[in-house]
Amino acid sequence: MKRAAVVGVMGAGDGARAEDVKTAFQLGKAVAENGWVLLSGGRNAGVMDAVNKGAKSAGGLTVGIVPEANKNSLSDAVDVGIVSGMGSARNYINVLSSDVVIACGHGGAGTASEIALALKSKKPVVLLNNRDESVAFFRSVGGDLIHCAGSVADAIALVRTLLAKV
Repeated sequence: MKRAAVVGVMGAGDGARAEDVKTAFQLGKAVAENGWVLLSGGRNAGVMDAVNKGAKSAGGLTVGIVPEANKNSLSDAVDVGIVSGMGSARNYINVLSSDVVIACGHGGAGTASEIALALKSKKPVVLLNNRDESVAFFRSVGGDLIHCAGSVADAIALVRTLLAKV
């Protein structure tokens, strides 16, 4: 039996843009509809919360790895909550546990660190609705590991192609 693919979705928690939250919900739903396991930072804020809610709305399995040493900030839509107590160091666990990483929207420093860690680990990254300057920077560092999508449908098509290579 082949194990299910794990798609990591990274994005802003506190301070996430409303459009990124809306996109994250649709993205989570699409991840679940494809039968993939959703992995996120697991918090009950912003992109993290929305992507888990979207996946749950389609009956998906969600895994959240929170930075704290307790489950207080865990999204209600996370099935498997992993408490790391590692702060931002948990970003490396998020990346290494994912087969493909999607950076959803205009994330902050945490999202940028997850993209950088994914590139360092030779993991493919899909930038969904990211800033032009971010795309240019990450393409200059990540080369052919960076893929860009302007919609959830485009991101899902890229993930299908990338998972076929894993």
